Parts: sequence; structure tokens; C-alpha cells
Amino acid sequence: MPGGEIIGDRIELRRTEEEKRPLLQRLKRIEGQARGLQNMIAEDRYCLDEVQQINAMTAALREVALMIISQHVSCGIEIAVEDDHKKIAVEDIMRVLRPAMRPSG
Repeated sequence: MPGGEIIGDRIELRRTEEEKRPLLQRLKRIEGQARGLQNMIAEDRYCLDEVQQINAMTAALREVALMIISQHVSCGIEIAVEDDHKKIAVEDIMRVLRPAMRPSG
């Protein structure tokens, strides 16, 4: 679990290189999917194939978001318990969760 600290009214994560690695690997994979989609469009591939690629990228981005949220919430709980910053930690966790809970259009 990443460490972190309260800076103002926010939790600032401090991830190790090992904690960053899975996030960066997933983002590189998504980057490859985006290049693949560009090629598909350039080659006039079948629209369903293009849409399926977009859906795969969207699902992959959601997974990255969930990983980030998980790290943030875990760190926030740790800070709230250890440092008695419960109010700030909970408010910041909610600030991060709120946009994740919005329905995608």
C-alpha cells in the first residue's frame, strides 16, 4: 500500500516504483490499444472491430481508475487512523470517489 501524507486538504500519495509499475504497465497497454485503434481507422476496418477496441480501452481505463482509487482509499484510511486526520481524509476520499461514481454517458 502506498504511503502518503495530508497536504492542505488532500491526501498526497507517495508510491514506490514497485507500486507504480502495474499502473504504468496497464497505461502502456492502453497506449498500444489506442495506436491499434488509429491503425484500424486508417485502414477502414469494420466498425464493430473499432467499437470493440474502444470498449476494451474503456474497460482498461476503468481498471486503472479502480487501482488508483483503491490506493487512495487505503492510504486515506491509514492516515485517518494513525494521524487523527479523519475529517480531512474522509473528505478527500469522497472527493476522489465522487467523479468515479458518476454515470458514464
